[in-house]
Amino acid sequence: MATVNVSEDGKQNIFTTAELLYCSSDITAGIHDQFTALAVLNAFLSITTFLGNVLILAALRKESSLHPPSKVLLSNLATTDLCVGLIVEPQAVIFLMSAVNENWEICRYAVVVLFITGITLCSVSLLTLTAISVDRLLALLLGLRYRQVVTLKRAYLIVVTFWAVSTIFSAMQFFNIFIALWCGIILILFCLVTSTFCYTKIFLTLRHNQNQVQEHVHQTNQTNQLNIARYRKAVSTALCLKFTLLACYLPQVILATLLGIHAEPFSSVSLAFGFTTALVFVSSSLNPILYCWKIEEVRQAVKDTIIEVLCC
Repeated sequence: MATVNVSEDGKQNIFTTAELLYCSSDITAGIHDQFTALAVLNAFLSITTFLGNVLILAALRKESSLHPPSKVLLSNLATTDLCVGLIVEPQAVIFLMSAVNENWEICRYAVVVLFITGITLCSVSLLTLTAISVDRLLALLLGLRYRQVVTLKRAYLIVVTFWAVSTIFSAMQFFNIFIALWCGIILILFCLVTSTFCYTKIFLTLRHNQNQVQEHVHQTNQTNQLNIARYRKAVSTALCLKFTLLACYLPQVILATLLGIHAEPFSSVSLAFGFTTALVFVSSSLNPILYCWKIEEVRQAVKDTIIEVLCC
């Protein structure tokens, strides 16, 4: 059986990887039932992801209390999740069922489309969550200058840049899986280091400010306390989204890294990729729940939207 060793085969591309990992009777033999179960799971996740993120986008459109650039970033994150439910998860169902039915030509193209769209959307999500952490840090450090520096135009420019960079990155798989793999690792490390720095800086700054407030209690007022409380909620929401994404993505990242270094393709590896990919999709279904749980304004807007739909 051929060895998938990207570090040794620099010319390996997404088509050969798809055939070696998924689209082969040697690989899928004996795991048809598991693939069918994964297809049913992905079909269910597709419905919940689509409905949940449609509600969130409608709620964010109605919500006016959020700072517009921050709302653009949250809307972009919800849009990527919506695309996962609308495009990626149905494509996963097509791939799984084509593998079960041993239609290898459809299987190969389905895996390629799944990889390209999935990696593009995952990269945009990761970059957007990193941008949200930077946004929260700037809101704390800049104070009154925040609204002058973080403008709606710059937020849109950042979002467009994220989509362009992610598309180029995913297209690398057509030429060299090795380069694409290490670019992905560098991207993940960059986002993790940046967001970790931002949240650490936020924590230290808030603790320093709290110590100053305790020393000068008579100088504080109710408005400042309310602003700090709202800011803490915003940071808490961003952290929940970040940890959820990491928990869902980490198994797939570890598996892909190990396979890229050295691994021999067999059915258990293919099945493991299927389950870790489904776990990645779970994050897109969980994010709407986190929005409603952590952002009171969004929760109320979602309730109003549901009531309007039911009344109609």
